[in-house]
Amino acid sequence: MAGSTSYIVSVVIPLLNERESLKELFRRLTDVLEASAAGHELIFVDDGSTDGSLDMLRTLRSTDRRVRILSFQRNYGKSAALSEAFRVVKGDIVVTIDADLQDNPEEIPALIEKLDTGYDLVSGWKRKRQDPISKTFPSKFFNFVTSVVSGIKLHDFNCGLKVYRAEVVKRICIYGELHRFIPVLAGWEGFRISEKLVEHSPRKYGKSKYGVNRFLNGFLDLVTVMFVTRRAASPLHFFGRIAAVFFTIGSAICLYFLILWIMGRGLHVRPIMVGGLVMIVIAIQIGSFGLLAELFSARTERIFTYREYQIDD
Repeated sequence: MAGSTSYIVSVVIPLLNERESLKELFRRLTDVLEASAAGHELIFVDDGSTDGSLDMLRTLRSTDRRVRILSFQRNYGKSAALSEAFRVVKGDIVVTIDADLQDNPEEIPALIEKLDTGYDLVSGWKRKRQDPISKTFPSKFFNFVTSVVSGIKLHDFNCGLKVYRAEVVKRICIYGELHRFIPVLAGWEGFRISEKLVEHSPRKYGKSKYGVNRFLNGFLDLVTVMFVTRRAASPLHFFGRIAAVFFTIGSAICLYFLILWIMGRGLHVRPIMVGGLVMIVIAIQIGSFGLLAELFSARTERIFTYREYQIDD
């Protein structure tokens, strides 16, 4: 792997009830990294497993001290697992990979090589997913919407296999279920992002931990991310655009009925008329909220500016 032998690589593996795959994953990761990196560590994050995964991890650590274990007493979710692991990584390059063996550890050297061409984050792109259509179709739609809305041109935002320069994981803040949007968060911070095709293998052990709710939650989180990452454009602009849509629709409805009244037609209370008035009221409320957020944001930005910057006279 060109240029990668000088790197210390930290591999972060979040897991939940993946006991059967851990020994094979450990072996394959070790073989790859011993051949391609100057040194490495494997950080397994047990997110409240109940199938004996933690016992297996302790067995692996007893044979190789490069294995590090973070263990949660209950399931906190993938974002929490990644966030805590990112706090303690020691490597120059950080790799994230799921523990289910659907992502191939052998892809890591090529991803790091891609990183060396001038990027800070390289995400895997599972173009041919080995999953049922009930997962692949919603995932493609979600990735398309995220790419359009965020402006980050990736095909697979939620691929578990990614490589980062260490400064990326130290800078971004992830919580809730925002692990799906790490490239968006990194892009907002000014990091250079790319992707590379990777193979996706059928699941060998266990079963998927994700249900239909993840897609609804994903779109709600997308709204959160877009507000957070575009806060520099001002909260008033963000909420003002939403208010403008409601106000335009509501005004058009009310204008239609006003024209009817001017033409001498009798008016009766209709649901659409009430809806137009309600939309105008909602627009005013959203706009007011945006103005208050703008005032708060301006005050907070001044506070953070004085805390984060020191001027030498």
